[in-house]
Amino acid sequence: MKLLPVSQRLNSNPLSNPVAETRRRLDGLGVQPPQGPVAITAGSRGIANLAAITRAAGDWLRDHGAEPFLVPAMGSHNGATAEGQRAMVESLGLTEEAMGMPIRSSMECVKVGEVASGDVWMDRHCWESAGVLVLNRVKLHTCFSGPVQSGITKMMVVGMGKIRSAQTFHSTPTPQMKHMLLEMGKLLIDSGKIWAGLALLEDGYDQTAEIHAIAPGDILTREPELLARHREYFPRLPIDEINTLVVKDIGKTYSGTGMDTNVIGRRGVAGGEDVEKPNCKIIAALNLVEASKGNAIGVGLADFIPQRLRDAIDEHKTFLNVYTTGDMQRGKIPATLADDETVVTKIRERYGDSRWVLVPNTLHLERMFVTEDLAGEIEANPICEIAGAPVELKFEAGRLALPFADDQVFAGK
Repeated sequence: MKLLPVSQRLNSNPLSNPVAETRRRLDGLGVQPPQGPVAITAGSRGIANLAAITRAAGDWLRDHGAEPFLVPAMGSHNGATAEGQRAMVESLGLTEEAMGMPIRSSMECVKVGEVASGDVWMDRHCWESAGVLVLNRVKLHTCFSGPVQSGITKMMVVGMGKIRSAQTFHSTPTPQMKHMLLEMGKLLIDSGKIWAGLALLEDGYDQTAEIHAIAPGDILTREPELLARHREYFPRLPIDEINTLVVKDIGKTYSGTGMDTNVIGRRGVAGGEDVEKPNCKIIAALNLVEASKGNAIGVGLADFIPQRLRDAIDEHKTFLNVYTTGDMQRGKIPATLADDETVVTKIRERYGDSRWVLVPNTLHLERMFVTEDLAGEIEANPICEIAGAPVELKFEAGRLALPFADDQVFAGK
């Protein structure tokens, strides 16, 4: 099988100085922070410049008389233990030494109120603080659609509420999640514990594009505007009808579900609305990245995996994350074959060689490979080009060996 290297021109708008922009935006709030301990949320993976932006926010708070500290805010992730969540935060470069502030990690929560699907909780350290700066990236959610999806509100509702609020939120029927997120978010804002939000937007190349500081009373109205801005940056596959999609690397570094459901066109949510495009008949996932710490949520969205991915799965961590969301299909183990080469061979034998797309992961879509029969559709796409000569589909010791990072392969015609 021969494959064409394809370059996709994504929306690029990187900030030249995220640290200075963080301080400028916080200055723009025009209000002093609480004069006491102020919590800063941490935990979302794969965010560009996260350490620098978090440190800048902490320094700004300290310069204005507050006492900043970090709180892991990641629902049920990394085993739903204080130790595991602290380790995850530190793995993101958010160590006490690097940030110049302590980390206070606990799974203890304080009940803030109730909604139709259950109780709403807040991390004890956040509740006992003088206020919380909720820091997160705004993006499309992988379970549901709506005016507010993944961002400041979800960090408050699910992240700060640990496994308890995560269970309350995810016990809501998927079509109602967009409403429950707003209801739980309003309850938390009305508690008076949220000092401000710091929302990050990333461009199509996964770089910090915009930073917005938001007063608590404006969070629920500003997030829909920021989500609309995010849609302008969001990278997608350039082909709508795909017979076989091969995703080299999966994991929570790339998406909360390992593979971004908005990219692959599968949500894996019973009773929920699926993504309209693309239509991928077969999906193969080949590797679980180490940064995911064994959490393979989303592996069930694939049809085939090799044994090495199966061996990398921490069943306990994956179960906890999947069980908390309630979408059990996302944790199911696909057909498992000996290695990458066997996976590809069996798919070719059964489903043929046409309309293949191969990507490094679902976050970085500026480079990919497609089968030669897709050349016309790629050339007709205004943001894509065939970037070089065809290459042979190769494997080394059974592993896929496509040169996604080789600049010479993608040097252009």
